[in-house]
Amino acid sequence: MDAPLRVFITAEQIQKRVAELGARIDADYPDGPIYLVAILKGACFFLADLARAIKTPVRLDFMGISSYGRGKTSSGEVKVLKDLDTSIEGHHVLIVEDIVDSGVTLSYLMNLLEQRKPKSIRIAALLDKPDRRLRPVEVAYRGFQIPDEFVVGYGLDYAEDYRNLKDICILG
Repeated sequence: MDAPLRVFITAEQIQKRVAELGARIDADYPDGPIYLVAILKGACFFLADLARAIKTPVRLDFMGISSYGRGKTSSGEVKVLKDLDTSIEGHHVLIVEDIVDSGVTLSYLMNLLEQRKPKSIRIAALLDKPDRRLRPVEVAYRGFQIPDEFVVGYGLDYAEDYRNLKDICILG
């Protein structure tokens, strides 16, 4: 954990943007519940703040998906480590993700969850790196579009470190 860090997005900027996303989601889904499906472990901080910013009734569930291992780049192989605890059939589903990078993981996940017949399924991502896209993914609710930098903090990690930083920082 001795790598230098440079603050990229402050905690205040994050909270302001999460509140804006919550208001947009409320406008798009005036009736609940909305199933917020967080992708572990990185999205847990974003999920908690986003759920509190949404006034529409929400239900929470979690999935564990991996395509990174312990490196800084996607391995391209997607594994489901933890599946949903409840059925999403007939419900509005919002996948809550910390960062959209290559799109490999979310493309796989969207296909998997669409087979479970939700009423609708969309993506809310705190961060989006479109320059790294290998598979097309539509992010309905984007916190910040960022350049191709490796970032940590606010749930994002490098080899399980840095998740608890309040800001998003460039690891470098």
